[in-house]
Amino acid sequence: MKYPNNLKKIYINPLTHKNRGMDLESELNESNEYYREMDKALIYKKPTPIGVTDVSYSPKGKIIERGFFKEPSTLDYNGLYRGKYIEYEAKVTQNRTSFPLANIHPHQINHVKSVLRHNGIVFLVIKMNEIVYLLKGDDFLAYIENHERKSIPYEFIKENGYMIKYSYRPTLDYLKIVDEIYFKEETE
Repeated sequence: MKYPNNLKKIYINPLTHKNRGMDLESELNESNEYYREMDKALIYKKPTPIGVTDVSYSPKGKIIERGFFKEPSTLDYNGLYRGKYIEYEAKVTQNRTSFPLANIHPHQINHVKSVLRHNGIVFLVIKMNEIVYLLKGDDFLAYIENHERKSIPYEFIKENGYMIKYSYRPTLDYLKIVDEIYFKEETE
């Protein structure tokens, strides 16, 4: 758009490490909201447990000035689907050739093992190269237990993961993939 005196106005939306996963998180939140509205599943984003040490007050309300993480959080989302417990972690990487394992903390890996031990459904939703994949928890664990790399190659994710296609509503219909993987016999 041209303004008087031939000035151009340029809008820059800075991408920071801190907020790069927010688009994926928003898409998953919208999908989960849709699933709840349709009474298909009860899946929620888990809040990070934070302790507050200092609060200030403004006309708009309380402002947290200082706080701390009470305990390490587990995975991003959990809930119920078709009578089964479901939990998953959502991650975005700008790396085009591999998914850095530094993105997943050791306590989260242990939590994936625990959910599997209790017959729950657990997986990672990974956005990489502008494609969203569902990587089953047991495939994720098998990779890290059998390889010494500090990352998962993109080829492994493409071969073992399931592409989640974008749609109008829900934005990311990941439960369609969950049905194919975990409820295969029931959907045939």
